[in-house]
Amino acid sequence: MPSMRSDRVFALVDGNNFYVSCERAFNPRLEGRPVIVLSNNDGCAVARSQEAKDMGIVMGEPWFRLRHLERRGLIALSSNYALYADMSARMMSVIGQFCPRQEVYSIDESFLEFEGFARWNLTEHCRDIRDRVRKWVGIPVCVGLGATKTLAKLANRIAKKAPEMGGVCNLSGMSEAGLFEYLGRVDVRDVWGIGSRLTEKLASMRILTAADLARANPDLIRMRFGVQVERTVRELNGLPCFDLETEPPPKQQIVSSRSFGRLVEDKRSLADALHTYVARAGEKLRRQDSVCSTVGVFLMTNRFMPDEPQYHPMASISLPFPAQDGFTLAKAAQRGLDAVYKPEFRYQKAGVMLMGLAPAAQRQESLFGDAPSGRQDLSKLLDGINDRMGRDSVRLAVANQSRPWAMKRGNVSPAYTSSWKQVAIVR
Repeated sequence: MPSMRSDRVFALVDGNNFYVSCERAFNPRLEGRPVIVLSNNDGCAVARSQEAKDMGIVMGEPWFRLRHLERRGLIALSSNYALYADMSARMMSVIGQFCPRQEVYSIDESFLEFEGFARWNLTEHCRDIRDRVRKWVGIPVCVGLGATKTLAKLANRIAKKAPEMGGVCNLSGMSEAGLFEYLGRVDVRDVWGIGSRLTEKLASMRILTAADLARANPDLIRMRFGVQVERTVRELNGLPCFDLETEPPPKQQIVSSRSFGRLVEDKRSLADALHTYVARAGEKLRRQDSVCSTVGVFLMTNRFMPDEPQYHPMASISLPFPAQDGFTLAKAAQRGLDAVYKPEFRYQKAGVMLMGLAPAAQRQESLFGDAPSGRQDLSKLLDGINDRMGRDSVRLAVANQSRPWAMKRGNVSPAYTSSWKQVAIVR
C-alpha cells in the first residue's frame, strides 16, 4: 500500500516541447503558431508545438507527408542541436539553484531530491522554479512531485495534461485514495519504464492503468517480467527503488553516426565522414576517461529505396592495446572502412562504435611499453583547444573541410548562443 509519509520527495522538471521552446525563445513570432523541428537531414518531426499536435501531427511523421500543411501555417525548422544543448545547460544550471541534489536525466529533464524540506511548501517552491526558468532562460517547464522518481514522472505528465494545475502537480503527502484516483487516470503504457511490448503482456493480466499496476503483486510481477518492473510497482506504491544519479555512469559503448545529406559512393568521402564521427566518439571517450579495445565501423545503404542494391556491412577492429587517443582510433576506423567498402553501392549512413570500454586507470600497458601516452596527451590538448575555440578548430589532416556528405539542414536557425556572428540583435 502507498506510504507517502516520508520526508524524501522527488521532483521532475521537464521542458515543454523543448526544441520548439528553444526556437521560440529567440523568435517570438513563432509563439502561438504550429511549429515542428525536424530530425537529421530534415527527415521527420522530432518536436511539436501544442498547436502542431492539435493539427494531428504525430511524433516521427516524415516531413514529405507534412509539407502540404505549410499552406495551413505549419512552420518546419531544421534541428539545431548546438543551440538546444546550450539552452539545456543554462536551464539545468538555473534548476540546480533550487535543490542541492540534482540528476540531469536528459536534455530537457532533471530530477531533484528534496530531503529535509518538510517545513517547505514544495508546490510553491516548484512554481518558483517554473517562473525562474521561464524568466532567465525563456523555456516553459512543468514540475511533478512524488515520493519516488516514478511518481514524480507520472505527476509531471499529469501537470502537462491539466492546465488548471498551473504547471505543477504534487502527488507527495497525498492520501491513498487520492493517489489511486490519479493513478487510475493514467494508462499503464504511460508509466515510466513500461513500453508498448510490456503493455500488451500486462493487458493479458487485466492491468490497464497505473493503479492496476500499483495493486499488482510485486513478487508475481518480478517472476513474470523481471526486477525492473517489480521496482516500478513498488515505486508506484511510494517505496523508492531508484536513487538519484548525480554522476552519470560511464557509457559501456559509444556510437557516433549520421545519415548523409545525399547518397555517397566514393571511398574518400566515406573516410572523411568516419574520421569526423570517430573524432566525436573519441572526445566522449576521453571525457569519461575510458579506453576502448575494439572499434566498429558500419555502412548502410538506403533501405527505403528498394530499387537500389542493399548492403549493410560492419567490421570490428581489435586494437593491439586499449586506447583513447584520436590517432589510434582514426587508424582503426580506416582499417574498418577498408574491410567493408564496396564501390558498387551508394551509401546513406555510416557510423563508428567504440566497444570494450574500461576505465583508463585500469588499462594494462603493452608488453613492450608502446602504448601511445604521448598521443593521448596530444588528443586531450586538442580537445581543450576545441572546447575553447569551437568544435573542429583543430582537426586531423585526414578530414575534409568541404564535407560533401554533410547533413542537410534547409531551414536551420542561427547559433544564437554559441557564435558571436549570429547573436540575436534587438532593434
